[in-house]
Amino acid sequence: MIRELIASVVMMSSVLAASSSAFAADDNDVNVLYAGSLVNLMEKSVGPAFEKETGLHFKGYAAGSNKIANEIKGKLRRGDVFISASPKVNANLMGEANGNHVSWYANFAESPLLIGYNPKSRFAADFKTKKWEQVLQEQGIRLGRTDPKLDPKGAFTVELMTKAAQAYNQPDLVEKTLGAPENPEQVLPEETLVGRLQSGQLDAGFFYSTETSDLKIPSIHPAPELKIKANYTLTILNDAPNNAGAARFVNFLLSAQGRKLLAEHGVDVTKPAVNGNVQAIPPSVQAVIDAAQQ
Repeated sequence: MIRELIASVVMMSSVLAASSSAFAADDNDVNVLYAGSLVNLMEKSVGPAFEKETGLHFKGYAAGSNKIANEIKGKLRRGDVFISASPKVNANLMGEANGNHVSWYANFAESPLLIGYNPKSRFAADFKTKKWEQVLQEQGIRLGRTDPKLDPKGAFTVELMTKAAQAYNQPDLVEKTLGAPENPEQVLPEETLVGRLQSGQLDAGFFYSTETSDLKIPSIHPAPELKIKANYTLTILNDAPNNAGAARFVNFLLSAQGRKLLAEHGVDVTKPAVNGNVQAIPPSVQAVIDAAQQ
């Protein structure tokens, strides 16, 4: 009887210890949901640097910003920090009607939209000698872009080509280059677009400067009057499982070290501009934002 009691106590202690370890592991995890255009920056630079600096564990999830927002709204995905490529995406998560997932967000960086191409493509030489809008209309070119409904970059792509059609007096330019808005021959998940270009599955595509700079992808800058750019924002989600860890990640990203990493990866760093309920911002985050605004 005594042996059974001792065994029971030992077993219970083991269960409690395991549970404590599980909770401790959770506390060390910081789940960051971010725009797929930042995958290389986050996974190879910011994430590892954050872990080294804080001892916390970075867990990233990359996808189109609208796709992530829809998953948050549909309660299909939870996270601590949300980084979007467009301020508009945050509006769909703010207020009671939208589930009150976000109370505030801060703009912190920008990245222009460019046309990137595979240097081994049979169209590469044409990109160096002809107008880019002419090359995109050539027979057989394999062009990649993201879904305008799921990703701001996809919407920006349509906007860019629409502006170009007007500027160059080519009413059918959008149809000839993109086809239908959701053309299945072109529209791909944001997180796979770069890989498909690099592997030769695509000849060209639409990318932000952070992607082309990071991965040495040859790119074409549209005319200044056609300039369209991502406007990256960050926030701590209201139902974040790890609020403290989320604040530490935001503080790191907005710190001098974090901003230096952003700049090194082709992102145009801007002074943080806050939108929404300022009172909901953690004091430590507000202090870092104030310092970055100087």
